[in-house]
Amino acid sequence: MTSTARTAATEHTGHVAGVRRPQTATVQTSTTPAGDRQAEYRALMRKWWFGAAVGAPTMILSYPWLIPGLRDIFPRGSEQLWWLWVGMGVASLAVIAYSGNQFFTGAWEALRHRSANMHTLIAIGTGTAWVYSTVALLFPQLFPSDAMTDVYYDVTVVVTALVVLGMAMEVKARGRTSEAIEKLIGLQPKTARVVRDGTELEVPVDQVVVGDIVVVRPGSKVPVDGIVIEGASALDESMITGESMPVAKTQGDEVIGATMNTTGSLRFRATKVGADTALATIVRMVGDAQASKVPIQRIVDVVSSYFTPAVVIASILGFVIWFDFGPAPAFTYATIVAVTTLIIACPCALGMATPMSLTTGVGLGASHGILIRSGDALQAAKKIDTIVLDKTGTITIGKPAVTDIVSAEGFEVDAILSMAAAAERDSEHPLAAAIVGGAAERGLTALSATRFEAVPGHGIRAWLGASRVLVGKRAFLEMNGIDASALEASAIRLADEGKTPVFIALDDRAAGILAIADPVKPDSAAAIAALRRLGLQVVMITGDNRRTADAIARQVGVDRVLAEVLPQDKANEVRKLQLEGRKVAMVGDGINDAPALAQSDVGFAIGTGTDVAIEASDVTLISGSLRGVVSAIEISRATMRNVYQNLFGAFVYNGLGLPIALGVLYPFIGLLLSPILAALAMSFSSVTVISNANRLKRFRLQEVSA
Repeated sequence: MTSTARTAATEHTGHVAGVRRPQTATVQTSTTPAGDRQAEYRALMRKWWFGAAVGAPTMILSYPWLIPGLRDIFPRGSEQLWWLWVGMGVASLAVIAYSGNQFFTGAWEALRHRSANMHTLIAIGTGTAWVYSTVALLFPQLFPSDAMTDVYYDVTVVVTALVVLGMAMEVKARGRTSEAIEKLIGLQPKTARVVRDGTELEVPVDQVVVGDIVVVRPGSKVPVDGIVIEGASALDESMITGESMPVAKTQGDEVIGATMNTTGSLRFRATKVGADTALATIVRMVGDAQASKVPIQRIVDVVSSYFTPAVVIASILGFVIWFDFGPAPAFTYATIVAVTTLIIACPCALGMATPMSLTTGVGLGASHGILIRSGDALQAAKKIDTIVLDKTGTITIGKPAVTDIVSAEGFEVDAILSMAAAAERDSEHPLAAAIVGGAAERGLTALSATRFEAVPGHGIRAWLGASRVLVGKRAFLEMNGIDASALEASAIRLADEGKTPVFIALDDRAAGILAIADPVKPDSAAAIAALRRLGLQVVMITGDNRRTADAIARQVGVDRVLAEVLPQDKANEVRKLQLEGRKVAMVGDGINDAPALAQSDVGFAIGTGTDVAIEASDVTLISGSLRGVVSAIEISRATMRNVYQNLFGAFVYNGLGLPIALGVLYPFIGLLLSPILAALAMSFSSVTVISNANRLKRFRLQEVSA
């Protein structure tokens, strides 16, 4: 509830420091540490208790004639009462100097920059009450009526104490909304076991360097990112990805720092340490997002910059009107109206409305493995009505595999796969790895080709001893005089299922077909159904042929397909959708998706994809699952709904509070708000905003089951 309080909720910029050795570090952040935040909270509470300790007797002793027993000790107009008020004036000045000094320094800084803020309102309000009371006490002859010489030190003290209490509650609430970053930082283990010169050593994690061999035992955390070189285990990655099921890891798999090893032992080579680890990137992105502003907040900032001067003018006009036309004592009434107007119109709730919700929403996303880069992305995600999904690596796993084997008469399934693997072993074609991997998974004996010829665009010709093996398209077999018509029906069926048929021939006979496909992720269909329930049109974009694309689309429930799209044309397809008046989100994982991600209104990058795609995106899904897209949109909508609720409440509060403070109800029902009640109302509005923002933490995402 200070000028810093209006923006402090947005000042959570996370930075990850890396002590290069040559490349290493623990995760750090410039976000206000919990210790510093606690110190700030304790300091504000000390100011509150001092103000409250002075304020309680000040309120009582300001009107002793209303309290039995005191009216005889301090009769009105007596010297005893005068000295009592002198003591109250000194005590209230101490409260201003200690508990309320930030208001006056903040107001002065704003004045130096020719602006006004909430400090200005509080400083003018409490300062006016103190100066008026002191002048009335020391120079009563300046006032035409004895009633005008009453003092309002209680207003100065109590208002200051209440506002400081509101600030303390806000600091505590900001601490709770930043728990996401604090928890993330706390995930990294402090030490790591590395192998150096053949000896296993335990070293601080900031001494791990790229290339180190790291040992992780069961029940231990993975200290840094790397590639498994030995062992097998299952890692609990829920703290990073939001996925509850442990993930199996074997040789060649990536491991993420801060995840928990559950069963076996692993050895891996460190590939990313310090500021480059996934955890450090998450901390940095969450901090940056929490420090950003949504577009609506910039509008609020502009409104607030005009609001404060307008309130000061309204306060002056209120004073003049009450002084000229109000009931006796007019000067007293005019002063109360002016001070109350300044206090109740303090826009602290308005300034907090958006940052509190934004910080909580971004933290909620991080806890579910969703990294939202900025407030702009959060607000834009709420408005999207069309979502474009790249097929490979997004809807599908992105790793082709042998799914079906069809054998011709006289050939066995394993023999066909073994021959094809031998022919493809030295090939660099993307499908070759799937065939060789399929043979390895079945434990088939590795055969060796004595000769190998690649025919670009058609297939491979290889010799296993004296036997010739052909692997490729049907046309390739026919080019070599082999009739494959008996396999045509199977090939058409497989193609209709979205699979690529690869024909195999031995010598002069067609031996069979291997069907290769990029398997659909287990939860893609459920996630797409959830997106459609959210009212989004789902579009799949792919470079595959129309038949394969349509088959995958039917399998996962996509209603619009953009097939045979070249990588460089993906951004143009997104632009065409935008020209139709649609708000488009793009989900992709590859380098060729980066232009489309940048072109879209909101870009979602699959966290398992390339760094280029992640950098070009607005939202990163660490788990690599489309469920993250559903959750991100739900969080965006919930957060922006929370923002609008807060802004509506803050505007309504100021809209209703100002006229009441100016006294428009006095002629009708005799109601004139006191400055103390105004301070209470102002604090309550801030508490309301904080409480509503914290409701987001209890937001439940819809279940998307595979």
